[in-house]
Amino acid sequence: MKVRDIVKAVEEFAPFDVQKPGDNTGLQIGSLDQEVHGIMLGFDCTPELVDEAVAAGCDMIINHHPLLYHPARSINPDDPTGAAVCKAIRGGVAVYAAHTSADRVIAGVSGAMARKLGLTGIRILDPEGQRRDVSGESYGFGAIGDLPAALEPMEALELVKKTFGTAVVRHSRPIRGKVRTIAMCGGSGSSLIEAARAAGAQLYICGDISYHYFFTPDDIMIADIGHFESEVEIVRVFDALLRKKFPNFAVRISGSINDSNPIYYL
Repeated sequence: MKVRDIVKAVEEFAPFDVQKPGDNTGLQIGSLDQEVHGIMLGFDCTPELVDEAVAAGCDMIINHHPLLYHPARSINPDDPTGAAVCKAIRGGVAVYAAHTSADRVIAGVSGAMARKLGLTGIRILDPEGQRRDVSGESYGFGAIGDLPAALEPMEALELVKKTFGTAVVRHSRPIRGKVRTIAMCGGSGSSLIEAARAAGAQLYICGDISYHYFFTPDDIMIADIGHFESEVEIVRVFDALLRKKFPNFAVRISGSINDSNPIYYL
């Protein structure tokens, strides 16, 4: 198995060319012709994840966030990014990131959130175009769907907290009516609040919401569950995808995935 075989499988699911302009989805370290004997799946490519991959005999890492996002002026092993780069190169580990390519397909990050909540009629919240592959599917950020039965606002928030295993949910003033339609965007999703409202959502879920966005109109409330918590399910999506595509190949999720959130709660 070569890196290019793994990349092809991932990009059939999350096409490289639907990534947001300026993003750095794709192969970060290594060659497409490199042989792969095992894949380690993680969320962020940290030095600890590279160590875990090497110890497990995995010579390829697939994660959501790019290890190299901004152009690097230097590679310093004394900082986390530089250490991860150095360890990957020394260990012969290829590193691939599926970032906004996985954010902008309905089976990806936001769709995984919606499925985890048990929503029906799941669709893209903010469609931007059609995929240029044979599927012709729409792509765009966010997802929206309906609960099987309407819930009181606080019941809906309790469902969100339980479903995503969050330590806390930061939310705006509860609406007066019930919640039936829920919109969401994994990661930093403040820019889609108005799209969620226009689509008829009574609740919008994402991460990284700043203070002033919590002053909401009476017909919608927002919930910030955290960046990591809203996106980490994509790791399990890639696990299922690769195990189905390569059933006899060594694919494993990092054993510390649930503890890899860099944000701690007291």
